[in-house]
Amino acid sequence: MPNGHLEHINITVSDIERSAALLERLMGWHIRWRGPSQMGGETIHVGGERDYIAVYTRGALPEPFAKGVPLNHVGLVVNDLDAAETVVKAAGLEPFNHADYEPGRRFYFFDWDGIEFEMVSYG
Repeated sequence: MPNGHLEHINITVSDIERSAALLERLMGWHIRWRGPSQMGGETIHVGGERDYIAVYTRGALPEPFAKGVPLNHVGLVVNDLDAAETVVKAAGLEPFNHADYEPGRRFYFFDWDGIEFEMVSYG
């Protein structure tokens, strides 16, 4: 049976610079690559050595999706949940649905484009 891991996700955003900067501050990541997309527009790969999020833009966003369609949320693990919440608030975004249950603490937030993120800490 194959063994694998999630390498990346690709999300469409309205401002790739703003989204990339948030991910850098939130996760301690760096820009791995940036350039033109095969489909037009531009992409920035923000992540660590093994995984990343590709933030993509081609100008105007498509019609917004309802929450949970087609994506429920992106879950990201951090070692300091309180520091992550500070970064989210400093970006002008609003954390919500704080919870502390097995296997860890968590909160959620929507980015500027309505993409929901779950921040989790198992520490």
